[in-house]
Amino acid sequence: MAKKFHQPTRMCVSCRIREPQCNLLRLQCFNGELTAFDGTKRSFYLCQSCLKEEKKLLRALMRQCKSPDKDKLMNKLKEIITDDRKS
Repeated sequence: MAKKFHQPTRMCVSCRIREPQCNLLRLQCFNGELTAFDGTKRSFYLCQSCLKEEKKLLRALMRQCKSPDKDKLMNKLKEIITDDRKS
């Protein structure tokens, strides 16, 4: 029988579903600015289904970043997602 390796599970801040860490997008906010996780400071996770639901996603981002600027958050998230897919 093959060994089962432990995969860490994390929770999406929007829908609160628990999934393996590799299936989630890891982001962070610093001074109200949304960025991809760089290895320092606190971070949060978003699942793929929440990334497709703009209203739910926007509410979660505003809560995490404590920023009322919706357009800035969504534009930055789109930049992060496209950069992530290129790598």
